[in-house]
Amino acid sequence: MSVETFNPQLDSVFVTDAAAAHFRRELAKNADAKAVRLSVKQSGCTGWMYVVDLVPEGKVEDLRITLGDGAELLVDPAALPVVSGTEIDYVTEGVNRQLKFNNPRVKDYCGCGESFSVAS
Repeated sequence: MSVETFNPQLDSVFVTDAAAAHFRRELAKNADAKAVRLSVKQSGCTGWMYVVDLVPEGKVEDLRITLGDGAELLVDPAALPVVSGTEIDYVTEGVNRQLKFNNPRVKDYCGCGESFSVAS
């Protein structure tokens, strides 16, 4: 018999203030969107790719993370084995601004940076 435990450091996704502000700005630009939804899909040569969508509503089973000012991040529960423990940040690198996923489960990235694999 085994007992599964909930570890709040690994069983959630964390959003920095910069990323939350970015998500709120993007939601404000899109009247049809009420939330940001994070999922993953199989892609590239390494395995997984993050998918971030603006959505009108989430699914009942989604993990819901409040970002403030009415904004919400929804996480697809099927993605949790891949994204749990991830910190989402919004960074400026040179003249580029982008979301950065700091995922402690990643063990390898593909050469082009499109996909990643996780430790099991």
